[in-house]
Amino acid sequence: MSRHVAETAHRLIQSPGGRIHLVEQGTGPLVLLVHGFPESWYSWRHQLPVLAAAGYRAVAIDVRGYGRSSKPAATDAYRMLDLVEDNVAVVHALGEESAVVIGHDWGATIAANSALLRPEVFRAVGLLSVPYTPRGGPRPSELFARMGGDEEFYVSYFQEPGRAEAEMEPDVRGWLAGFYAALSADTMPATGAPDPHFVGKGGTLRDRFPVGRQPAWLSDEELDVYAGEFERTGMTGALARYRNMDRDWEDLADFDGAPITQPSLFIGGGLDASTTWLADAIKAYPVTLPSLVDSHLLDDCGHWIQQERAAEVNRLLTDWLAALPA
Repeated sequence: MSRHVAETAHRLIQSPGGRIHLVEQGTGPLVLLVHGFPESWYSWRHQLPVLAAAGYRAVAIDVRGYGRSSKPAATDAYRMLDLVEDNVAVVHALGEESAVVIGHDWGATIAANSALLRPEVFRAVGLLSVPYTPRGGPRPSELFARMGGDEEFYVSYFQEPGRAEAEMEPDVRGWLAGFYAALSADTMPATGAPDPHFVGKGGTLRDRFPVGRQPAWLSDEELDVYAGEFERTGMTGALARYRNMDRDWEDLADFDGAPITQPSLFIGGGLDASTTWLADAIKAYPVTLPSLVDSHLLDDCGHWIQQERAAEVNRLLTDWLAALPA
């Protein structure tokens, strides 16, 4: 592959739901990077130059509702079917017929569904932090409502429009700092401490965030980038993804239990609740990801995996990409 690395470019492209902001670096086969909550394209800042140097056209987007992308007012404009079509629109707007898609957190779920629903466009899929779990089981709102006993699971807490925003938006920078710290290996609450994924009766998520502790992967300047975007946009577009889970469950009924058959990769953090709670989903990969190439759990790593362990994740990604069929 060519070692030529193009200059980093920012631009907006048209999608069915508006405009999608992307950051592009490099030339070669297209690799589409999809972030999670509450982040932006900037979550891939450590991967873009490395992928470009390895001979790939690396493109990181702001997901609909985030950053410089469009933010539709209607909650149901953020359903999974629309986000998949945003990814397809990006690929085609860049003059390509196919791409490898890699996602983290909600981005992993978006990437997985992109591969599932549009296999002719997405020839391989990489999942970071959140395992693939095929559609199935009870309605998500019913499932999450049963979690936590007297406490409320964060996904349920995010459902009511305006409720979580009232906690987050008066101090976006402080809320983000606490949330990032709560799920990072070096700053997460100790074993036995109240779980920051749950809300106590009459409380907020922030009540359980670490105070005065910033993870090693996050500088003040990097936190300023994240905070600046959400201070400008507000949090509603990002939270809308959680408010469409029941709609997704209905929309994807025809794909109940469906495997993803393209070559795939999973990388998770050994201390991340996403991998410990969903350990059975990882064990099911021989059925749900029958073309899985590699699966890795990184010891002493939390949720923000490509930022906490950038060098290791970069190596795993480039090794996997190099082994894919042309």
